[in-house]
Amino acid sequence: MTRPSLRLTFSLLFATVAALVAVGVGALSYGLASALIWQETDDDFDRAAEAVAELTIDAGDLTPEDLAELDDDFDVDLGDVLAGSDTLIGQILGAGGQVVDEGHPQPLPVSNTDRAVAAAEEPGHTRSSEAQLDHTRVRIITVALGGGRGAIQVAQQLSEVDSLLTSLRTRITAVGVAISVAAGVCGWFVTTRVTRGLVRLTRVAEEVTVTGRLDLPVPAGGRDEVGRLGTAFDRMLGQLARSRDAQQRLVQEAGHELRTPLTSMRTNIALLHRFDELPLSARGPLLTDLTMESRELIKLINELVELATDTRELEATEPVELVEIAERVAQRFRTRSSREITTQADGTVVTGRPQALERALSNLVENATKFDSSGAPVEIVIHRGRVEVRDRGPGVPDLPEGRLFDRFYRAPEAQSMRGSGLGLAIVRDVVTAHDGTVFAHNRDGGGATIGFELPEH
Repeated sequence: MTRPSLRLTFSLLFATVAALVAVGVGALSYGLASALIWQETDDDFDRAAEAVAELTIDAGDLTPEDLAELDDDFDVDLGDVLAGSDTLIGQILGAGGQVVDEGHPQPLPVSNTDRAVAAAEEPGHTRSSEAQLDHTRVRIITVALGGGRGAIQVAQQLSEVDSLLTSLRTRITAVGVAISVAAGVCGWFVTTRVTRGLVRLTRVAEEVTVTGRLDLPVPAGGRDEVGRLGTAFDRMLGQLARSRDAQQRLVQEAGHELRTPLTSMRTNIALLHRFDELPLSARGPLLTDLTMESRELIKLINELVELATDTRELEATEPVELVEIAERVAQRFRTRSSREITTQADGTVVTGRPQALERALSNLVENATKFDSSGAPVEIVIHRGRVEVRDRGPGVPDLPEGRLFDRFYRAPEAQSMRGSGLGLAIVRDVVTAHDGTVFAHNRDGGGATIGFELPEH
């Protein structure tokens, strides 16, 4: 099932929230207004009923004819009692329940109960009811004049109140719908503006997926979250492009470097087919050469895998005392090369991966013992995060800065020596991962000083 777009989702969300707010405010407003209107309507009706009841009790011998004829000598007027209200209607009943003021434009209905009230002896006796008057809902109270002389009916028209409340409900509903629609439209425009950058980023991501290109322009800019996402996405693509280029160069360089040992091994393997024909003096060197070539090939492959996968990143960082690493490396190469390896180190502590740093220092010492044939001691000097490996070999060739640490680079005088050409490249990768720098320069009196510098812990 296809999910709706982000714009549609936010528009519906805006409209829904606005509708809920409108319904809540509308219901509260209608409830308060309805309560106030009905309260005022009830108060009008109650005041009229009390006034008529007081009139019948205070007047004593008041008759329906007195109310109908409105003699000048009579001080009571039913119209005065009902004055000030547009919803109240008055009607006078005789002793038998007949309507005395027949000229009333809207005569009220008279029931048997109303007639019984008209015949009641006690003045002020009342009876309430509701009825329909020309499709108008009214409520009626009948008040006895007493002595069986008749009664006064007071009616209140409720349809006007019902119409007012119906109109109020309609208007509140219309306003709520208008607010919901306006909120939905505003949500659409706001979401469109907010997601414009996301839409462009999505198109770029889809094109990258389809074409595999990493050099596509990415819409970036702004300080909001979308702008920051675009900037981060652009940097990520740039990093991926650089990583892919580096991998392609590594594969090309590795292929070139692997041809030499593989060609040599293929030649030697071809000779093995004529092993019985070879003189005994040639058989030993042939097998020795095959063994050494296979070892060098395995070493080269291991270093290529390490460079390509960067397995050093799996090692956790921790405080590392460089003097301990220096002592272990020195002891290992004393045994391996029978060379004198000296160490001179302070108590420098750095934050890093111990095995990776030991590998970097080992590569430097291995290079020194390989190129230095003078027999002089190889020195490891550590001071305030600076690690130097000093030898008395041929020195550093005249190269652009950093070229010595490139992958597969080998100095002219080292072309005939065994090696992968990856040792110093691994050193640079390890040091760079530790936010450090590498260096190489010639040493006074001959030889080279190669090393790296790391920030102290």
